[in-house]
Amino acid sequence: MVGEEKEYYLLVKKVFDILAPFYDIVTMPFSRVRDKVVNFTNVRNGSKILDIATGTGKQAFAFAKKGCDVVGIDLSQAMLKVANKKNKYGNVKFEVANATHLPFEDNSFDVSCVSFGLHDMPLTIREKALKEMVRVTKTKGMTVIVDYALP
Repeated sequence: MVGEEKEYYLLVKKVFDILAPFYDIVTMPFSRVRDKVVNFTNVRNGSKILDIATGTGKQAFAFAKKGCDVVGIDLSQAMLKVANKKNKYGNVKFEVANATHLPFEDNSFDVSCVSFGLHDMPLTIREKALKEMVRVTKTKGMTVIVDYALP
């Protein structure tokens, strides 16, 4: 990992570890988007979903309600602690992972999704993350980017 990446990841972890306890309040204006994303993807029961930068798990839970098998990843242990506390679904699991080095086999997921996570990334990191998303998404799957700013 080069210096810029390492510095970025340390900052992200620090900021989101601080935000974790009240992150759901901060992101409340975007809550209606979650179900729209699920409907857009046309997923069905048993679809395999990767939710990158899952935070407190809101997007992961929206997919889980549809019966999807979801893996949510994030850099922040504190965010995942909140997500695990809220998790009432047996079809969702959370793990600490880096979007630029996804610990999954090629073609593992029907949908790879990142919500509100790309716009802050430096270009080099963003490009690596997108390549990884495509790599782990099945050939006939879908890569979804949800954001309020152009990445």
